Amino acid sequence: MDQFVAAAMAVADVEGLAAVSMRRVAGDLGSGTASLYRYITNRDELVDLMVDAAQGEDPPPESTGDWRADLGAVAHALRGTLLRHPWLAGELAGRPALGPHSLRRTECALRAAVALTPDITVASQALGAVHAYVLGSVAAQQALRRAEQRTGLSEEEWQRSVGPYIREVLAAGEHPMLARRVLEAEETDPDIDFTFGLDCVLDGLAARLGR
Repeated sequence: MDQFVAAAMAVADVEGLAAVSMRRVAGDLGSGTASLYRYITNRDELVDLMVDAAQGEDPPPESTGDWRADLGAVAHALRGTLLRHPWLAGELAGRPALGPHSLRRTECALRAAVALTPDITVASQALGAVHAYVLGSVAAQQALRRAEQRTGLSEEEWQRSVGPYIREVLAAGEHPMLARRVLEAEETDPDIDFTFGLDCVLDGLAARLGR
C-alpha cells in the first residue's frame, strides 16, 4: 500500500491534488486500477493516507518544557512539511487529520500549548492561532511560486517588468508610505519573514496569557 500512497503524493506534489485519481496512481505504477482497490477503498481514503504519510515524514519535535520553544518548533516543523507538499495545506485547514502520524503531531502540539496554559480550551485556541499563522504564511509563499510558474518570470524579473509603472505611480506623490516601502525597505528572506511573524504571534500569546 505504501507504494500507492507514495505514487499519489508524487503526482500531487507536481500537478496538484486534483490530478490524483485511483486510475492515475495505478497507471503510474504499471498496475491495474483493480489492484489498487484491493488495498484502498476509494480516493478519499487515498487522500487521507497521503496526508498521514506526509505528517509522518519527520518525527514530532521533542518536548523541552519551554512552551515558546516547543510551539516554535511545532510551527517550523509544520511549515517544512507544507512547503514540501503544496497540496497539503488545503487538507489540514479543514477537519483535523486522524491518521496515526497526524495524531502524534497533534499530541505533541497540544503538549506544547498546555505548557503555556493549563486551560485546554485556551491552549487549543492558542495552538489554532499558531497553525493559522503557519497556513497563511505558507499560502502566501506558495502563491508567489504559482505566479512565477504561471508568468514564467522570477520575482526579480517581475519587479523589473513593473518598474516603470511603479516609478510613475510614486512620482505622483499620492502614496508616500508605499514610496518608503519601495525605496527604503530592505528585501528579506522568506525564512526570516516567517520567524518574525511567528515571534509576533508568540509574543501576543505571552502578553495575552501573562507569560
